[in-house]
Amino acid sequence: MSALPVERAGPRPVEIALLASVFVVAACGLVYELSAAALSSYLLGDSVLQFSTIIGTYLFAMGVGSWLSRYFERQLPAHFLRIELMVALVGGALPALLFIANAYVPGAFRLLLYGLVLVVGTLVGLEIPLVMRILRRNVALKDLVSQVLTFDYLGALAVSIAFPLLLVPQLGMIRTGLLFGFMNAAVAVWALWLFRHELRRAGAHALACALALAALALAFAFADRITTLAEDRFYQDRIVFSESSPYQRIVVTRGAAGHRLFLNGNLQFAERDEYRYHEALVHPVMAAHGAPRKVAVLGGGDGMAVREILKYPSVESVTLVELDPNMTRLFRAHQTLAALNGHSLASPKLKIVNTDAFQWLQQPGEVFDVIVVDFPDPTNFAIGKLYTSAFYALLDQRLAASGYAVVQTTSPLVARKSFWTVATTIESVGLTATPYHAHVPSFGEWGYIVASRRPFRMPDALPEGLRFLSVATLPLLFDFPRDMARVPTEVNRLSNQILVTTYEHEWGTR
Repeated sequence: MSALPVERAGPRPVEIALLASVFVVAACGLVYELSAAALSSYLLGDSVLQFSTIIGTYLFAMGVGSWLSRYFERQLPAHFLRIELMVALVGGALPALLFIANAYVPGAFRLLLYGLVLVVGTLVGLEIPLVMRILRRNVALKDLVSQVLTFDYLGALAVSIAFPLLLVPQLGMIRTGLLFGFMNAAVAVWALWLFRHELRRAGAHALACALALAALALAFAFADRITTLAEDRFYQDRIVFSESSPYQRIVVTRGAAGHRLFLNGNLQFAERDEYRYHEALVHPVMAAHGAPRKVAVLGGGDGMAVREILKYPSVESVTLVELDPNMTRLFRAHQTLAALNGHSLASPKLKIVNTDAFQWLQQPGEVFDVIVVDFPDPTNFAIGKLYTSAFYALLDQRLAASGYAVVQTTSPLVARKSFWTVATTIESVGLTATPYHAHVPSFGEWGYIVASRRPFRMPDALPEGLRFLSVATLPLLFDFPRDMARVPTEVNRLSNQILVTTYEHEWGTR
């Protein structure tokens, strides 16, 4: 029979070190999981699907790793050290490898994504069982389980808060992965020192640790070049600005089409023809109202819609509700980009509110003569909620009785069912939906819908100096040819988010 552990006054230094290592490896493991899920959401869309499948695959792989740990019987510290180095290199490089794969071999992106998740998850699944078996030499089982799980969960909590609020905004995705890879390698070095008397080939292990740390440090130093290499290939034009915020990846390029804005890899505007999009978005409702005084813009943090709104002398105030403060700061402070929006974000008539538009509408507040809704397309459920009946019911409460709202509504040609789903959803809350479309070369045929309590009337005057719209041609935008005509659709509700599924299907089968 084996002897029972002897009660001691406190934990030994080696136990404290190993428990601290549990905290670190738990944090590192979650960073790799979150990085894979966030990148797949950025690049593939549908955040719920991507997060669900990545997390599920990762947890499955961890289970496989835990099961495989039973076959590690001897030299446990040596196995633990080697696994830490492998996790450090593969997990730390995961964001960089995925960025590069998406740019150079997009067809292999999914295969590499899930392959890396399986490898990292399996290795992470090996870590905790090995640590527990090493600690079991001196710690009673009940204390062992409680202590290891406590430090494991604390590490997960710390990184789940820091990842979106601190790490990605300050370091970017690639440097975040490499930093935590470095931390895994540091745990390996710590294990090398703790168990130096047990390791048979301490010199070889020391060399492996040194090489891993050097590789990670070198990659960290050149992380910007790695990002530029991948994004230059992906975006083709020269990148003049790039930044990761807690909400999205913002990239501005400059090429033959002038400046172009991308959010999470999706084109938002091209300088060459953005005037077509924004004139079509803003002027039909502004001119139809006659003399709007109070206007709200939901989304549209680039300030282009605000630029068009300020062409009306009757406007006394504009409230811009944009989730990402990085967007409004960029297009207010960056000299070239601010020139594109006519320095509209510096207007004394403008009030900027950096918050979620859905939550903002839920709060009691003023009503508006015109509301311009300029959100990205519903590529995921987080954005899809802004196209639901619940959202339009809230929008109705903030719209003056004689007011108009306009919603940018994807392509009625490419995504015909998606477009008319928005019209059906607007009508489901008692508003009149008046659809129209315009050709924007960078996007193709693009759609908009006016939402109002009173019927829409065609304006008989427009501001001077417009480059696209005229009073004579404006009625043509409201005429739909047969291949864009209305089709039966369901209401997009918070409980079903049918629009996101429809949108993904239509754009994914182009």
